[in-house]
Amino acid sequence: MTKDKVQKRIEELRKTIEYHNHRYYVLDDPVVSDAEYDTLMRELTQLETEHPDLISPNSPTQRVGAQPLEEFSTVPHAIPMLSLANAMTAEEVADFDKRVKKILNTVDVDYVMEVKIDGLAVELTYVNGEFSLGSTRGDGFFGEDITQNLRTINAVPMRLIHTPGFPVPEHLEVRGEVYMGRKEFLALNKRREETGEPLFANPRNAASGSMRQLDPRITAGRKLNIFCYAPGRISDARFQTHMEFLERLRRWGFRVNADPYVKLFRNIDDILAHYQYIRDIRDRIPYEIDGTVIKVNRLDFQDALGTVSRSPRWAIAFKFEAHEELTVVEDIEVSVGRTGALTPVAILRPVMIGGVEVSRATLHNEDEIRRKDIMIGDTVMVSRAGDVIPEVIRVIKEERHHNAKPFSMPGQCPVCNEPVVRPPGEAIRRCININCPAQIKGSIEHFASKRAMDIDGLGTKLVEQLVEKGVIGDVSDLYYLKKEDLAGLERMAEKSAQNIVDSINASRRRPFGRFIYGLGIRHVGEHIAGLLAERFRDIHELMRADTEMLLRIPEIGPEVTNSIVSFFGDTKNRQTIDRILAGGATIEYGTTDKGKLDGLLFLFTGTLKSMSRDEARRKVEELGGKTATSVSQKVTHLVAGEEAGSKLEKAKKLGIKILSEEKFLQIIIKE
Repeated sequence: MTKDKVQKRIEELRKTIEYHNHRYYVLDDPVVSDAEYDTLMRELTQLETEHPDLISPNSPTQRVGAQPLEEFSTVPHAIPMLSLANAMTAEEVADFDKRVKKILNTVDVDYVMEVKIDGLAVELTYVNGEFSLGSTRGDGFFGEDITQNLRTINAVPMRLIHTPGFPVPEHLEVRGEVYMGRKEFLALNKRREETGEPLFANPRNAASGSMRQLDPRITAGRKLNIFCYAPGRISDARFQTHMEFLERLRRWGFRVNADPYVKLFRNIDDILAHYQYIRDIRDRIPYEIDGTVIKVNRLDFQDALGTVSRSPRWAIAFKFEAHEELTVVEDIEVSVGRTGALTPVAILRPVMIGGVEVSRATLHNEDEIRRKDIMIGDTVMVSRAGDVIPEVIRVIKEERHHNAKPFSMPGQCPVCNEPVVRPPGEAIRRCININCPAQIKGSIEHFASKRAMDIDGLGTKLVEQLVEKGVIGDVSDLYYLKKEDLAGLERMAEKSAQNIVDSINASRRRPFGRFIYGLGIRHVGEHIAGLLAERFRDIHELMRADTEMLLRIPEIGPEVTNSIVSFFGDTKNRQTIDRILAGGATIEYGTTDKGKLDGLLFLFTGTLKSMSRDEARRKVEELGGKTATSVSQKVTHLVAGEEAGSKLEKAKKLGIKILSEEKFLQIIIKE
C-alpha cells in the first residue's frame, strides 16, 4: 500500500475500534465477537509498527503505551472543582429546598437526583474532540496530571463522536468519577493476597491508589471504570438544563448513568421517596455509592444561586446513614504518620460493617479519647463514617467491665523513642525527629524535592528501596552515597546509579532558603524559609534563635516560632544538619537579595511550553526574586501560559503586569 492508503486504513481501523469500544464499554452492547475485535486490533498494531510516524497518542493501541513518570505535575482547573455540602436527614434536604426557592423567589424548581459514586473525582479535557489532558480534583483549584492513567480506562473516549446537530466544542472539560466495581475490587484483593501484597480497604481506596500510579501499566491492570456527570469550561456550547447536558455527553460518547440512578423530580417528597429506594437497593448496585446528589436542573438557576465558601448553593449530597455495629476495644496502639503525627488506633474485635470486616478504627487524638471516655476493654459502637473510615462513635458504658483500663498517650515516639511534643493549641502530639523511621521516607523525599535541594531522579520508589534495604537511614546519608552503594537495587543500572550520584553532587550548593525549606520544619513553607534566610546570617545562628528573636520577624507568629524552636531544640536534628554539612553540602548565604529580580514577586498561571512551573519558580528564585501561589497586590508580575485561568483576570483587575512566556524568558535569559 502507498503511504496515503496506509494512513487512510489506519484511520478507518481507529474509527471502527473506537466504535466497538463505545458499544462494549459505554453502552454495554457489543456487536462483534472478541475474536473479530482482536483481528482489528492486530491489524492496526501491525500497521502502526511498520509506520511509527503515523502513531497518534489517542490511537486505541496507545492506551497503555506511556513510560512511567518520575512524578505527577500540577495543573490548574479553569473552573474550580467544588465539593458538595452534606445533608444527613430529610429535614436538612427540606431546608435545602426552602433555601433554593427563597433565593430564586419561586416555587417552581426541578431537581436532578443522581447516585453519589464512591470513587475519585477527575476532569477530562478535549481539544477539537481529542482527549488532551486528565487531572484529579486535588484541592479544587489545582489537581495532578494523570492523563496517561486515564487513557488506560476504556470507557474514557479518546476521540468524541461527531453527530449532526450536536457539534463537539473546540474546548470541552468534563468532570466524572473513576471507580472500581465490587467484583473487580474483590478480584484485585484476591490477587494481592496471593502475592503477599497489602489489601486495599475498599473500592474507593483501590481506585484512588490505581489512578495515582506512576506506571500506567499498573493502572491498566486494575479494571477501572468511569461515569461522567458535570461540566468544566466549555467553548461554543450552550445548555439550558443539567439533563440536557447529560444527554449531550451521551451523544458525544461519554459514559453517563441512567434511570433509576439519574432521575428528574419536581417536588421534594418524590426526592425523599427515591432516596429510600436507592438506599434499599444500594448493596445490589455493582459499585459502591455513599449517598445521592440533588442538583437544581436549570443552569440559569444554578448561576443565580452561585456558591458559598467552597460549595455550590444549587446542589447538596444526601448521604446515607453510616453503618454501625457493636464490638470491643481489645487494645489501643499508636501509629506514627509520615509527618510525625501520633494517632491512637483502636484494635477491635473483628466485626462486619456494611459488608467489610473492621478490626481497626481511628481514635483521632487524646482529647477525643478523653471526651468519649474510651477505655481498653470497652464495648463500643463503631461506624464506617461515609461508609469508608471506621470510627468509634460512643462507648456503651452500661457494658463497661471492672477490668477496663484507661489509656494515655506516650511521651516518647513509639517508633524511635525520641521525646514527642504537643504544640500549644493543638490536639496532636508529634515526633519532631526528622530521622524517625516512621517518617524518614517522607523527610528524604521532601528534602530531595525540586523546590528544596532538587536531587533529580530521587523519587518515591528509589527512596523506599534505599531506606528499606538499609542503604540510607536519614537525609544526611545522601551526601555519603557512592555509586557502588546503589548497585543491586531494582532497575538500577551502572549509568542510572551514576546519574543519581551526579544529581546528589549537583545539589551540594543550594541557597539558604531552599535548605531551610528542605528540612521539613512544620509550618515552614517556602515563604517562611525565605524570611528566615533573609534574617539570619547562617544556619548556626538560626539554630540558636530563641522565641523572642523569631517573633520579631514580620509574618512569623507564635505557632511557627514554637515549631522552629522545637525542631532545632532536638539534638538529633542538629546532629543531622551538622552531618549534612560535613558531607560536603555548602549553603549559599546572602544570595537571595543580590539577583536582578530582587524585590520582584512572580506568579504563574496556565501551562508553560518551555519548562514546568516548578522550574520557572526556581529560575526566579535563583535570580533573587520571589514567587507567589495566589493573586494579591504584592505580586509584581503574572506570567500567563496557555489556557491561563481565573488568576489572569484577577491580576488584570489589580493592574499587575502581565507577561507572556516569551517575555518572561527574555527577562530571565537577558544579561
